[in-house]
Amino acid sequence: MKLPLTNLPGLGLLGWIIAAVAGSLCGLGGYTFHYAEGGSYFSNDPKACVNCHVMQDHYDGWQKASHHAVATCNDCHVPHDFVGKYTVKAEDGYRHSKGFTFQDFHEPIRIKPPSSKVLQANCIQCHADVVQEITTLGSAGDESNTCVRCHASVGHGPER
Repeated sequence: MKLPLTNLPGLGLLGWIIAAVAGSLCGLGGYTFHYAEGGSYFSNDPKACVNCHVMQDHYDGWQKASHHAVATCNDCHVPHDFVGKYTVKAEDGYRHSKGFTFQDFHEPIRIKPPSSKVLQANCIQCHADVVQEITTLGSAGDESNTCVRCHASVGHGPER
C-alpha cells in the first residue's frame, strides 16, 4: 500500500523527506533568528550589541566614552563600505552565534586580529587630518603601534 502523499506526481517518499528536513531547518533557523533579534544586527543602533549580555560592559563604557556623541559601534568596528560592512557583520555574527551557543568564547570578550585591523583603518579614516603625518611616516601601519594602544579609553571609556 502506498502512502497518500507519495501518490502526488513527481514527488516520492524521498522528496517528502527532503522537504520535511528542509522545512524543519528553515523553521528552526527562522525561530532562532527571531528569538535572537537577528534583524537588529542590520541596524546601526548600538543597543543591538547588548542583545548578548557579554557586551553590556562595553555598551555602558561606550556611553561614558569621549566618542559616544560622534560614533556608534559600526562606525569603529565595521568597514564603511556596503559590502565590507555586511561581510564583517556576517563573519562576526557567525562567530558570536557559535561562541554563545557553545559557550566557547573568552570572557571578557576580546577583539580578534581581523577586527582590530578594521578598527585601526577606521581610526585613521576618521582622523585622517590629524594623523596624516603619522600614517605618511608609516608608524601607524606597524601592528604593534595601533591607535588604541594609547587611546584605549576613547571607545569604551576608562578601564574599570
